[in-house]
Amino acid sequence: MGCPVGGTGEKRMSEGQVGAEQRLVTPGMVIGPSAGKHAGSGAIAQNEEFIATRLGWLNEQNDVVSVRPINSAYMPRSGDLIVGVVAEVRNNLWFFDVNGPFQALLPMSLAPWKVEFGSTRQHLGIGDAALARVQEVDEAHNMVLTMKGIGLRRLNEGCVIAIPVNLIDTLRGDNNSRVSKIRDLTDCRIIVADNGRVWVHGDADNMFTVRGLIQTLVDEGHMNNFEDAVDALEQQRGEN
Repeated sequence: MGCPVGGTGEKRMSEGQVGAEQRLVTPGMVIGPSAGKHAGSGAIAQNEEFIATRLGWLNEQNDVVSVRPINSAYMPRSGDLIVGVVAEVRNNLWFFDVNGPFQALLPMSLAPWKVEFGSTRQHLGIGDAALARVQEVDEAHNMVLTMKGIGLRRLNEGCVIAIPVNLIDTLRGDNNSRVSKIRDLTDCRIIVADNGRVWVHGDADNMFTVRGLIQTLVDEGHMNNFEDAVDALEQQRGEN
């Protein structure tokens, strides 16, 4: 990937953050001095230096040094907003693929419709996508979903795009500022779910534009190119 790997020192670590491309670090690698900074996720302080504890991209923000994993599995939490895809239908419930290690279930009592026993397929079939929330997660990571809530529904239009879970915050931006800008520039409805799926709905050209931006994030997120791509779109739309 052409990432500079190895080396220590304040200047080296700083360059990894403000330059065009972040540093890829491996577990056990010395990633810089710890003086005046704090260890975040994926890093520990030892002998006045930071040591990486996982494979990922070095990140420094507000004097916190962390290692962002290359890819993270979705680990559900109660209250998460998710886009699920129906994987199996029973007489009284649905099983959803939620991009995690286990499927989630939606009992008909927590569906947004009045569902009679045995009529579940009339409301959601295999392959259908839906916007739901995680109602409950037990110690074995079994998940129960609910579709009773504002905005929760079957997704009949638009498209669903998958992104690595660790890139969700980059797509959203601070206080959802970046995804809000993309919405404004493309006139698309965009929902970034907590399980690494993005729902996009708009006209064909604008949906294509959003897909291109998200692909840039997926392919080049480690190079800090995504914000530049959004800014370039803003400039282009401003000139038209």
